[in-house]
Formats: sequence, structure tokens, C-alpha cells
Amino acid sequence: MSAKVKQIREILDEIASQKSKFHLTERYESRHVMPRERALTHSFVQASEVIGRDDDKENIIRLLQDSSDSEQISVIPIVGIGGLGKTSLAKFVYNDERVRNHFQLQIWVCVSEEFDIKILTEKIIKSTEDGITHVEKLKNMEMDQLQRILRESIGDKKYLLILDDVWNDDPMKWNQLKELLSMGANGSKILVTTRSNKVASIMGTIPKAYELSGLPEDECVALFTKCAFKEGQVKRYPNLLKIGVEIVKKCKGVPLAVKTLASLLLLNTDESYWKSIRDSELWKIEQKETDILPALRLSYEQLPAHLKKCFAYCSFYPKDYEFNDLTLIQFWMAHGLLESANQDEEPEDIGLRYFQELGSRSFFQDFEVGEGISITCKMHDLVHDLALTLTQNEFLAITSSTTHISHNVRHLLFPNSTLLPQDLSTLLQGLDCVRTAIFQSDEKSPSSQSNLDSYLLRFQYLRMLDLAHSKLEIPLDWIGALKHLRYLHLHGNSRIKKLPNSICKLYNLQTLMLCEGIEELPSDIRYLINLRFLLFSTKQKCLPMNGIGCLTSLRFLGIGSCEKLEHLFEDMQGLKHLRTLVIDGCESLISLPQSIKYLTALEILAIGNCENLNLTWEEKGKSDKHLAQFNLQKLILAKLPKLVDFPEWLLQGSSNTLQFLKLESCEYLKKLPVCIQNIASLQ
Repeated sequence: MSAKVKQIREILDEIASQKSKFHLTERYESRHVMPRERALTHSFVQASEVIGRDDDKENIIRLLQDSSDSEQISVIPIVGIGGLGKTSLAKFVYNDERVRNHFQLQIWVCVSEEFDIKILTEKIIKSTEDGITHVEKLKNMEMDQLQRILRESIGDKKYLLILDDVWNDDPMKWNQLKELLSMGANGSKILVTTRSNKVASIMGTIPKAYELSGLPEDECVALFTKCAFKEGQVKRYPNLLKIGVEIVKKCKGVPLAVKTLASLLLLNTDESYWKSIRDSELWKIEQKETDILPALRLSYEQLPAHLKKCFAYCSFYPKDYEFNDLTLIQFWMAHGLLESANQDEEPEDIGLRYFQELGSRSFFQDFEVGEGISITCKMHDLVHDLALTLTQNEFLAITSSTTHISHNVRHLLFPNSTLLPQDLSTLLQGLDCVRTAIFQSDEKSPSSQSNLDSYLLRFQYLRMLDLAHSKLEIPLDWIGALKHLRYLHLHGNSRIKKLPNSICKLYNLQTLMLCEGIEELPSDIRYLINLRFLLFSTKQKCLPMNGIGCLTSLRFLGIGSCEKLEHLFEDMQGLKHLRTLVIDGCESLISLPQSIKYLTALEILAIGNCENLNLTWEEKGKSDKHLAQFNLQKLILAKLPKLVDFPEWLLQGSSNTLQFLKLESCEYLKKLPVCIQNIASLQ
């Protein structure tokens, strides 16, 4: 062995001498390595939403029904560049009645870049009917236990498994998973969607992967027409249709590009504007598989300046990150991106307008409305790539392989805060002007402790600090020194148990999200005079006066998972501008304070999972003009077993404003109030 080592060293010395001979120099190349924390993609799709894929659908179904494959389980890859609609096609097939009848069991799993066998096994089990009973136990199980449950769940059934968005090109990892899946009846199939031909060749068992090509031009025109024109407009604007056909040709059959440009043109019937899109120089950029689609780049160029900045900042989060409109707007606010000529317009309303406009232009997708309170969505991978190209000089994802950080970097993402570079102190030298620090952790990573506080103190201009779900146990005594901090996110970090009172020196703080496990709120919280968004959990029995009730700038208040909390603060009248109040999982809460009736700006009230909450008031002075006079738009009451008589005082003053009323799992509620028939605004 020593002789072999000597020989290898001689070869390396020879290579080193060649480097000098050819005057080659070493340099470090920084790469953006982004984790993909993709939530499970749902498997349902409206058939009417899928245009031009009928032939592809029939071809895939034939492959799924084919019994001539000698393999016990055959793997069919669908391969193609991003934006072609691989996932939509897989959904189209998955929901076909013939497919449902052909397989005894159907499973949908979104894989993304992280091909972790244990996590994938957990996801597959969760997607089976039998797996629902094991959901809570799965995280603590070893692989041996998981594979036994997997065998029980699938057994000898003929199953169809969709592995959506696979990036792994390590054959050993795939073989490990394939071995686990070598059960089920003959004829079981695995359908894989991927951008990589290499992945397809490693995983596929059929002679050739199914290569998804671009849509035919006529189908692209049909898609464009559907998205770019309102009903009846096509006949009125024949010239626009001609220009539109020319624009479609430049989309090269990619549905996402077609939809993006079409939505851009939807509200504009100016012929010269359509021609400027058609004749743009950006179209001359050669389109390669790894490039940003010219259509997306062009859509970005057409955005107003204020939306360009908001869109670019979305690149700070990983691909497939699930954005929430409430927190995204707070994120934009923290960086001063929201502008309005109208001084009376609330920043939250400006942010919502921006969010909706970016959504309407197809920069966001996969929208889901959560309980009528918030909206979640994602960015298409290619759209995220576009955002990254805009921020590449100012934004960096730091991994264990990072060796150099430019002094121009202003925004840092630590994708896995349990795998930080060894020389982090040296790396962060000279980065005093950093504005954003986002720390994340993998669920499977062990908890870790770090001396990050000494590094973070250098960032005197920090606007945003996100330690959510990072599992970093950081003493926060120093945090009061970050005078410019506007956004502090600790929710989901179970390692932080106590908040120092110095946090109340953050006079510029606008957003504070606290984690479960916090013993109590800081005693001087009233000094956070600019706080607009507060989400917290506490182990206190009651919330004191002169605390939260003094936060006159507060617009959103979320109180969640406070198991011991019996009473809220009595001085609610101080929250004159509060627009949203959410109370959830406070099982010991007995009643709401009478001062809640003074929240005249309240638009959304959601109360749920409060087992002992009694909403009935002794309304002694019904004629009292100060009886609750809300202007609610949304009212949500859920899982309140003590709710017997509907609390009519909640509807006082809302007959012309209430649009959304949800009552769920209130099994002892006798009837709806008579006054509900007077709510003309209810949608």
C-alpha cells in the first residue's frame, strides 16, 4: 500500500508542476447550493386545465397497463426541462379512472433534490391508508421498523407510485430505495418525473425514458388565447391574435413561458405594447436547458420597479419553499420594499396588492387558501432561477463547502445550520453590512449549539433574523444591540426557552414570531412601539396588563398553543389598529376579556381548539352604545365544545361587512342566530 501511495503522490506532483508550466492559477468558485424543502405536491388536477397533453397521457397509461415488462416492478421516467408540465401530466394520468381501476393502491410522493431514503420511506408510508395511523410515530423509528411498516402498508397489492421531481443521480441510493419497494404484486409501477436524462437512465426499466417535448404550436396558441384574452376579445382584436401567434413561436413549446407572457398581456390591448414584447432583444438569447427562459426574463423586465425588487428578494428562500402571504409581506416590509403614493394606505395592504399582482403574472403558483386567513404558494423552479440571477452578487447560501464570501454580499442563507463551515468566523470577516440572515435545519439533523451570537453581533445593520426551525440554541442576551432589526422569526425553534428583556430595546422591530416552549413574554414588551405582527406561545396562566395592550401599532396578533393560559390581557382597548386576531390551541382559556369589544378595526377573528372557552357574555346593557361594534370581514369558530348558543355579540356591527363565516366541529351548537339573515354582505 505504501508503494501505491508513493506512486499516487508522484503523479500529483507531476500534475502540480504542469500547473506552473501552463501558468494556471487557483481560484475559488462560489456556488449557490439550495436545499429544496418541498411540501407534498397534491395529486389532483382539473382535466380542463391541462391543454395539449392528451396523446402523452394515453401513451403513459399504455405503459402503466403494459404487462409484458419482465421486471416485477417497472419504472417509467418522464423526462424534460423545467416548465414543460411533467408534474401536470403525472397528475393527469394519476387521476384517470382507468388508472384508478388498474391499481389497488396509488401513492404520490414529491422527492426534490434531497434523496434521503428514510424521509422518502416515511413519505411513502404516510401516503398509504395504513400509514395514517403511524404518522406521529414515524419520525422516531429506525429504518428496520419503517421497512416493516412499509411492507405491511403495501403488502402484495398492485401499486402505482409517483416519484415527482427526482434529482438524485447516485445509483446506490436509488438501488437502496428500489430494494425497499420490491414488494407488491406483479404489474406494480413507479412513475418518475425528472429534468435529468441521467436520472432517467439510472431509474428506468423500460428501454427508453418518455421524453416530454414542448407543446405543438397550435396547442400553445390555444393556451395563450385562453390566458391572454377575456371572453369575446379574440374576435374584437384580430391583430393582437396575429402578434400573439408570433410571440408564442418564441416560447418554444414551454407552457410556463406561454402562460407567463399571456398573463402579462391580459390587461393590455395596446398593439404597440404587444409588438414591443414580440420584438424584444431578449428573445435573441439562445435557450439552453439550464438557462432562464427568455419569456420569464422578459416578464421580469416588464414589471414595475417596486415589484422587481420584491420578486428578486424571494430568491433568498430555497426552491420549492412554501411562501405564506402574511409572512412574505412582513419580509418585504422589513427590507423597506413597499412603496405607495397614498400615505394613508397600510403597508400590509400594499404588500397584499404586490403579492396578488405577482401571482396574477404567474410568478407564483400552486395557491392554497388556509382557513380564510392566509394564502400559501410556491415559485416554479425556473422562476426561482430567474430571481437568483438577479441577486447573485448580493445573496449567498453558505454550506460546509463555502470557502469565500464577497464583501458585496448583503443577504445570507444557512441552508443547514447544523453543518456550518469550520472557519465561519474567518468567512464572516468584513461583512458588517449584512441585512438578512436566515438559518434552517433539516428535520433529521441532530440539535446543535453554536457560538453564532458572536458572529451575528457583527451584523449591526441586520434587518431580518430568521432562526425558525433551525434547532440552534442561541442565548439571545445580545440581541438588543441589533438596533435596526425589523423582523425576528423564532417560531419552530424548540431550543429557545427564554427571551431576555433586552429584546424590548428593538424599537424598530415590526415582526416578532416566537416559538412554542417560551416560558413567558418579556416584561417590557410594551416598548416595542413599532411592532405590527406578533405571533407567540407562552406557558403563563394569564397575560398581564400594560404589556401587549400597549402595542398600539399592532395589526396582527396570533396567540397559539398556550396550554396553561386561562386569561388574556384585560386592556385590549389599546389595540386600536388591530385587524387580525387568531387564538388557537389555548385549551385552558376560559373567556375573552370584555375589552375585546373596543377592537373596532378588527377584520378577521379566528378562534379554534379552545376546549374550555365560553363565548357567552352576560350582556346586561344591551342598549349600551359601547356594546361590541365590530366590522368583521371573516369570522372562524372551530373545535369549541363549550359553544352552545351562538355569541351574537360577535356579529354586532358586521351586517354590512362580514363576507366569510366558518363554523367547524362545534358539536353542541344548537342553531344559527336569527340575525344571520340580516348579513347582506355574506359571500
